[in-house]
Amino acid sequence: MNTTTEQDFGADPTKVRDTDHYTEEYVDGFVDKWDDLIDWDSRAKSEGDFFIEELKKRGATRILDAATGTGFHSVRLLEAGFDVVSADGSAEMLAKAFENGRKRGHILRTVQVDWRWLNRDIHGRYDAIICLGNSFTHLFNEKDRRKTLAEFYSALNPEGVLILDQRNYDGILDHGYDSSHSYYYCGDGVSVYPEHVDDGLARFKYEFNDGSTYFLNMFPLRKDYTRRLMHEVGFQKIDTYGDFKATYRDADPDFFIHVAEKEYREED
Repeated sequence: MNTTTEQDFGADPTKVRDTDHYTEEYVDGFVDKWDDLIDWDSRAKSEGDFFIEELKKRGATRILDAATGTGFHSVRLLEAGFDVVSADGSAEMLAKAFENGRKRGHILRTVQVDWRWLNRDIHGRYDAIICLGNSFTHLFNEKDRRKTLAEFYSALNPEGVLILDQRNYDGILDHGYDSSHSYYYCGDGVSVYPEHVDDGLARFKYEFNDGSTYFLNMFPLRKDYTRRLMHEVGFQKIDTYGDFKATYRDADPDFFIHVAEKEYREED
């Protein structure tokens, strides 16, 4: 396999607003540095057992990690006793996740998938699907977002739950960018900030302490829009947390976490 370290956004990077382009953005050089950005130990400490507790209180055992990245949450859930399948659209990320899992004594069950055709490539149904790391915002048009949520919905058992997170793009669009990096991007010596933001694009710049620089182009989803799409696809009850807290001012959190239940409960 050829190692790729350079990203290519063409002559005008702010014009790159294509769902499929993310596979070209996660080049080997960027993937190799992703764990420097995350810092597994610091992130585990900052988020605590939030996801583990949300899953356990719903009796979930079989989990699909739909945005595995370098494997942080897959490994944490395996070590907490869950049955985990690790999926991602990036082959480079999955290779890194598998390597990280082996270093910690685990063999990850990995599968490369395009969310829009998720049920073509996975088997069976899951008690929960997690889609974390702001990954859902790689989808640039509503048709792709609706199709992905429908695929997630279909892959869940009748009482299943989808846990999906996103940056607080409302705060960025309405008030500007201000991140404490205390929950998601915990690595020292790494700078993350939006180089360009408009209603259709959030282009983030990642600067590492060795001087290397990478970019990600993402769609700036608003919180209420994401919740509406989830409801329209069929999710019945959605709780949204701000940086793992149930109460917050909308402008404050770095990230929102949506916990969407599929179970239909007939009202009295």
